[in-house]
Amino acid sequence: MILSMLSNRRSTVVRSVLVGVALIAWLGIGSLGGMAQGKLSQVQTNDAAAFLPASAESTQAAAETKAFVDTATLPALVVLTAEDGGDITPDQLGAVQEWAASVPDEALPVGNDGTWSDYLVGEPAVVPSQDGEALLVAFSLDAAKADDLLAGDEGVTDSFVLAVRASLDESLGASAGSAGELGLQAWVTGPAGFVADLVTAFGGIDGVLLLVALGAVLLILVIVYRSPFLPFVVIFSAVFALCLAGLVVYHLAKNGTLVLNGQSQGILSILVVGASVDYALLLVARYREELGRVEHPAEAMRRALRACVEPIVASAGTVIAGVLCLLLSDLGSNRSLGPVAAIGIASAMLAALTLLPAMLLIGGRRSRFLFWPRAPRPSATSASLAAQANVDPVAEQDPADGSGLWARLARFVGRRARPVWILTALVLCVGAAFLPTFKASGTSQVDVFLTDVDAVAGEAVVVEHFPAGGVQPAIVIVDEADVDAVTSAAESVDGVSSVAPYTGGRPGAPDAPPVVVEGRVRLDVTTEASADSQAAVAVVDDLRAAVHEQSPTALVGGAAAETLDTQRASEGDLKVIVPVVLLVIGLILMLLLRSVAAAALLLVANVLSFAAALGVAALVFNHILGFPGADPVVPLYAFVFLVALGVDYSIFLMTRVREESVAVGTRAGVVRALTVTGGVITSAGVVLATTFAALGIIPLLFLAQIAFIVAFGVLLDTLVVRSLLVPALVHDLDRRSWWPSALSREPHERRQHAVGADLE
Repeated sequence: MILSMLSNRRSTVVRSVLVGVALIAWLGIGSLGGMAQGKLSQVQTNDAAAFLPASAESTQAAAETKAFVDTATLPALVVLTAEDGGDITPDQLGAVQEWAASVPDEALPVGNDGTWSDYLVGEPAVVPSQDGEALLVAFSLDAAKADDLLAGDEGVTDSFVLAVRASLDESLGASAGSAGELGLQAWVTGPAGFVADLVTAFGGIDGVLLLVALGAVLLILVIVYRSPFLPFVVIFSAVFALCLAGLVVYHLAKNGTLVLNGQSQGILSILVVGASVDYALLLVARYREELGRVEHPAEAMRRALRACVEPIVASAGTVIAGVLCLLLSDLGSNRSLGPVAAIGIASAMLAALTLLPAMLLIGGRRSRFLFWPRAPRPSATSASLAAQANVDPVAEQDPADGSGLWARLARFVGRRARPVWILTALVLCVGAAFLPTFKASGTSQVDVFLTDVDAVAGEAVVVEHFPAGGVQPAIVIVDEADVDAVTSAAESVDGVSSVAPYTGGRPGAPDAPPVVVEGRVRLDVTTEASADSQAAVAVVDDLRAAVHEQSPTALVGGAAAETLDTQRASEGDLKVIVPVVLLVIGLILMLLLRSVAAAALLLVANVLSFAAALGVAALVFNHILGFPGADPVVPLYAFVFLVALGVDYSIFLMTRVREESVAVGTRAGVVRALTVTGGVITSAGVVLATTFAALGIIPLLFLAQIAFIVAFGVLLDTLVVRSLLVPALVHDLDRRSWWPSALSREPHERRQHAVGADLE
């Protein structure tokens, strides 16, 4: 008796120490990670060219181009027109020239020493349009300094664009929405303008996106738990998980170990919040179940962890393995998303298995009141069974005999298994039939933004009054001996307006001789279409074919060529990464479920679900939302996330089916497992879909498309695949679902539960 008391007291002390250590450790992570999370935008890289592989032709062309110029530049363009749509007057031209000359001498933002001349190359050029109705002012930022951070952690590029817009308004009274005394309207566009507007759009990731996601999740948790306390415990675990992920990613990105862009940061936030809450829902549901069986919360948590560690670790491992397959990508942006997402999922898993249990047990025996006003308590029968050694208590009444929604649905699936899975499979096939209509051949840069932005509006004005492709011409690097042949070939390509050798801007150009570097000459090819349009990308594709026919060693680069190489790399990634993801996840499922048949069944079901989600997305994007198309990376990201995350819910279900099948047989195990997991898994799916849908508040086409596809796909997986298709298939196949494990060879009548017998 005394030894038992001492042992219990020692266990209580050890438990208290572990809970305290976990809480202190996570408080430290939260304090450091919170600051790191707020600095993630400072270590972003949003230049598409930086993500291309060294083997890409545009990358090689860019490397050789550096030899032709002293300093690489990033253009910032200001386009001005008269408010009345008439010709630019001499007074207006003079005022703009005076203003442009003064910009380099303007002081840097408050907190910085120096002027903008420290970051600009050469003098700004003011060019009137041929129709006399517009002016184009070209500033050249030093490309090597464009990503530097100023005081206040503001990037040079976006700070300069903001400063130019403010200066236009102050000095000329000109902006996109109004014209001052001079009667001029102005827009800041060009590569620098697009970068600045992209940074502004991604600026909502740190604050608005996270607040919207957490607010939506909190509302769902209040509805699910009907408790004023428990939802905040779950939300706190998600926030601390995000702090851990942000801390790790920030330092890796700062040290150059991985490349972080705005898209990856947004997906990281959503993944961590969604996964953390999913794992928390599973653990809390099992903990609540065990609190109804045993008296002490610590024992209930021990039982809950024993039951949940395997599915949570397997679920996290599946997603981590899936996203790490992105390391096989040729694009740096895709490769970096793999470890970024993996770090996020690992952080969510650690928080769910350490911080969440500690917070749930912090009150000792009073911990069950976190569930108030519906605090679970053990029944007399459960308490009696719990007192017996080596006995796992079960409820007197089978949960599948209940009158709840999931009990009724589980019994229906059991009675009509074959018609259910055939009908749901047909419905998914109908959705998948529209998959070929999904347009993922790429989009123009002006289509990236879903709201009106200055750079897009300014680009339209530039195209209207100036040669569209003259701002960023295609660049051809060719041997000096092949210049004439390549020039003729380039001029013959449809969509090319002019071809001129690069003379270095010397006086007398274009009559000056071309610059020759180690026997190579640079040709600037002006296209009729703007370099950031898909039309220019198509022209560059034809240009490469024509040029390479005349000179196999020639290189075609430039902005449009970089877009082309990015799209080609994404298309190649689909062919490589998709089968690898399926193979890796299939192997994990086989090891977890100890069954080849069950793993194959889950994979086929989730691939069919993905195809249906993409087919429905094609209908919505093409005919309802009127999107211009999508980048090839959209279906790749959608596949990786939907297959990996969709399998999660089937894992949660099938691990419980296997657990129940050992005791009551496969068919009865399906009915019982669907009954007891239906509510929690559905809640988890709704939470994850809601968090991904929150990405839609960032006004960018890519994120809006990912938000819809993943949110809709997760709901499809949760409500159709996991609730109907998978349980009906497993019920119909019975013990064959577990082939070749021992369960597949057990007699059907082995320890058959009454529910299973009734369904027979």
